[in-house]
Amino acid sequence: QVQLVESGGGLVQAWGSLRLSCVASGNIDVVNTMGWYRQTPGKQRELVATLRTSEGVTDYADSVKGRFTISRDNAKNTVYLQMSSLKPGDTAVYLCFAATYRLFWGQGTQVTVSS
Repeated sequence: QVQLVESGGGLVQAWGSLRLSCVASGNIDVVNTMGWYRQTPGKQRELVATLRTSEGVTDYADSVKGRFTISRDNAKNTVYLQMSSLKPGDTAVYLCFAATYRLFWGQGTQVTVSS
């Protein structure tokens, strides 16, 4: 089992920045990928960014490339999502995930970008 706790969401004006955090605990040694999805009402869940934990390789949705950065602090068992140049279209609940033989999810954190 892996437990994930997100924080860092909130209300920000367009072109502003936020940093989301996801603290992992439990059986984290078997996690091979961590990342973030986002969800808005009536839309499919969108994969935003991933980080392969062994190689440190990252990947991003086209919609956030150049604006979002995923990173990790192994000492703190934490993955971050630094979001810059935010747009109203980035408004969503952001969910952290960890992949082993299955996906584990955090509870989500709301990000609201005002125009």
